[in-house]
Amino acid sequence: MAKMKALILLVLSFAVCALAQSEPSGIAAVDSIAFSKFYVSVEGGEKYPFGDLVDAVDNSFYVGLGARYAYWEDFDGIVLVQYSYFEPHEKVSHLYGVHEVSGKLGLDYRWNLISPVIFGVGFVCNWTRADYDEKHRPHFDSRGGTLTDNETEFGWFARLNLPILSLENYRAGMNVQWEQLWTLPERSNMLSIGFYVERRLW
Repeated sequence: MAKMKALILLVLSFAVCALAQSEPSGIAAVDSIAFSKFYVSVEGGEKYPFGDLVDAVDNSFYVGLGARYAYWEDFDGIVLVQYSYFEPHEKVSHLYGVHEVSGKLGLDYRWNLISPVIFGVGFVCNWTRADYDEKHRPHFDSRGGTLTDNETEFGWFARLNLPILSLENYRAGMNVQWEQLWTLPERSNMLSIGFYVERRLW
């Protein structure tokens, strides 16, 4: 019995020594990549509605701010905030327009097969609020008929990031993005194409 305990302790000691030698290097490798680089950007472009949105609003310009940071070896974390104002079609007479603020959180993947194009995917949260005047108040107070109470919708996005010009601390390029909101009973889809300028902070 004593020999068995000694053997078990010996095996456990070897295991602990092996882990002690391998873990720090792995942790150091991750720490040396995560947040080792950080970029900020400004972006502007146009949004194109699809599906049911085509019958409700026109194309809209957008402006935005972004942040990108090293996360894993081939992955970058991305955070985007964009603003746009949608003009409704003439038949939607009870709205002047709709404000939209879109927040996005995701990952960019540098895939060698499509280099230098970068593929990104993530989650989106959109906040919208409609313009209106008091004479249309009865319409907005009816059930399900309002965007005046700060609607919030969630969904996902996928994008292709095409760098056009790359310098030591600056990069300029184009983003093509597909966005879908999980709005019931119909999904809301939007395509956006924009250009950005990015600066590396560290």
